Amino acid sequence: MATLTQEMKDMIATQQCFIGTVNTEGAPNVAPKRSTRVLSDNSLIFTEGTGGTTYANIKRGSKVSVSVVNREILDGFRFVGTASLQDSGPLYEQAASMSSKMGMPKPYAVVIINIDEIQSLKPGPTAGKKIG
Repeated sequence: MATLTQEMKDMIATQQCFIGTVNTEGAPNVAPKRSTRVLSDNSLIFTEGTGGTTYANIKRGSKVSVSVVNREILDGFRFVGTASLQDSGPLYEQAASMSSKMGMPKPYAVVIINIDEIQSLKPGPTAGKKIG
């Protein structure tokens, strides 16, 4: 399992994250998930509110890729991992409460991503290379 640095945590907290999955035929899907946040030093979480393609792909066992970049400083990261869904329990209830406060419907689930690998998205020779 890979470990997030403070720099990575800060970027996730301040920049838009995009979640990549694939369907059973291998077709890619990339979606912005505004609710993406750090759960622990080794995992991310987001609230699945639409129940669309990303949710369906994860339900079928797709690996997950989360990309985040800061265009101002030309830096970014890709987090590759395994996702699990929770549609009940404390994490789900916390997400449901947040959604309610924002005037949004109850989410389908929360998605927890256990990070297996971290890659650099910084332009240059390190782009796409494993860094964690």
